[in-house]
Amino acid sequence: MTAQILLSAPDVGPLEEEFLVTAFRSGWLAPAGPDVNAFEREVAQRVGVDHAVAVNAATSGLHLALMALGVGPGQAVAVPTLTFAATANAVAYTGAVPIFVDCDNRTGNIDVDLLAELLARPDRSIPVRAVIPVDMFGRCADYDAIIPLCAAYDVPVVEDAAEALGATLAGRSAGTFGRVGVFSFNGNKIMTTSGGGMVVTDDAALASRCRYLASQARQPVAYYEHTEIGYNYRLSNLLAAVGRAQLRRLDGMIARRRETRQRYAKTFAGVPGVRLLGDLGDAADLGANAWLTVILVDSAVAGWSAAELGGFLADQRIETRPVWKPMHQQPVFASADRILTGAADGLFATGLALPSGSSLSDEQISRVLVAITAFLDGDRTAR
Repeated sequence: MTAQILLSAPDVGPLEEEFLVTAFRSGWLAPAGPDVNAFEREVAQRVGVDHAVAVNAATSGLHLALMALGVGPGQAVAVPTLTFAATANAVAYTGAVPIFVDCDNRTGNIDVDLLAELLARPDRSIPVRAVIPVDMFGRCADYDAIIPLCAAYDVPVVEDAAEALGATLAGRSAGTFGRVGVFSFNGNKIMTTSGGGMVVTDDAALASRCRYLASQARQPVAYYEHTEIGYNYRLSNLLAAVGRAQLRRLDGMIARRRETRQRYAKTFAGVPGVRLLGDLGDAADLGANAWLTVILVDSAVAGWSAAELGGFLADQRIETRPVWKPMHQQPVFASADRILTGAADGLFATGLALPSGSSLSDEQISRVLVAITAFLDGDRTAR
């Protein structure tokens, strides 16, 4: 049987194995150790911040960041409706409630005009305590507009850069625009530690608070003493070792994903009714890391839908995925407040993420492109 081509499989090799074996043989198997410390320093240096705190997941990092900012019951947090559930879940963990804000239809990032409308509401029954923009599919949100807007209302920004490590905006690294940023090292991200994340900030007190809460809120005494509830959110030393190796390969992995995106752009160039989400020019020049390439299909013009292409590729063991189902459509958040234009609903209905991983071989990418070309040429039978 033909091997399946995955959307974004981990890209690991001999260097990761070398780092992992060295960490294993050092005896540092617990969720602490020299590789954790080194990984934090190296990520902080890479993105240009003073502090980094390694955690077991980006979701944990978002939770810690919100708690460190004092977010809690009786408050609200503005969250893009087009995102993975973890962004909204982290808000719920604190006891606060999310207010969902629609996206723009060019990049999928939060609609700044709607965010401004929300913050300006005179009749807000619950104060907006924080804003969490998400850097969708590895492209920074419009922080040139978001940061001054939020500053005018004294509302801190928590940057969900889970998908955006290595991306930049005007030369500045993703994750560094708000009071605090969070990266993901999940298995499908631009780089991975299998599971894990990193909180980054220039605020020493905030970093210290996150580190303390992530370590069960243990007091610095010889015995176990706790004056408040903490969490077991630490990253293991072994996984940090994998991350250190991945970080050394990050630029090459981003370059590979950008190259794949450009091949998709050429394949769909001139195809009526189809465009790439975030296709504002050259991805490298604009700073996107091209984590996932997403196409948008106007079926009335194209004569076929994103779902039909996805089904055709699935028959050939090529994985694709619809764009995130908006949070306001999720049953668990059915009662949440929201401010919408319909843009996220449109992207969900028309978007399809294509195989984009840096571990894809030339042969695999060619196989995907040949299948897409066959579909576009009208050969839409299962194989």
